[in-house]
Amino acid sequence: MIKRRSYEAGHKRKYLVVIDDTEECDRAVFWAAKRAGRTKSQIVMLRVIEPGDRNQQWLGVADIMKAEQQEAANAALDKFAARTKQIADITPDRVIREGDALAEIVKLIDEDADIGILVLAAGTGKEGPGPLVSSVAKNAGTFPIAFAIVPGHLNDDDLEAMA
Repeated sequence: MIKRRSYEAGHKRKYLVVIDDTEECDRAVFWAAKRAGRTKSQIVMLRVIEPGDRNQQWLGVADIMKAEQQEAANAALDKFAARTKQIADITPDRVIREGDALAEIVKLIDEDADIGILVLAAGTGKEGPGPLVSSVAKNAGTFPIAFAIVPGHLNDDDLEAMA
């Protein structure tokens, strides 16, 4: 595990927000943007896409599917980058990775010593907080950084008061 460097000269603390297609994703983005704005920090938005099947027979189809996933990832990042700019006048860093979400989150944290807090939003459905929140929580004792889990049912005013 690398040493966090966000308070050293030339560094700035970063909040890592995972961008996905869940309704509650906006709650994580809102809280992180408000918090980053107040603490003069930066935001890194990560979108993880599923790895495609690289079967040689279907390589053309796999390439098309990967291109479509990249396009969708960029569209989602564009949407939330605009939202972050609107909330806190921050232009977030953007990262697209392919693979397992939790593994890619940990890799990115290991690569960027300025990332100090992972921000996730919990789902509000009866199926629980969501697979990513559950995975991170299971690994809380060995996770490389602190994380914040934002309740997915809170409105902007509630989140702003907590940021």
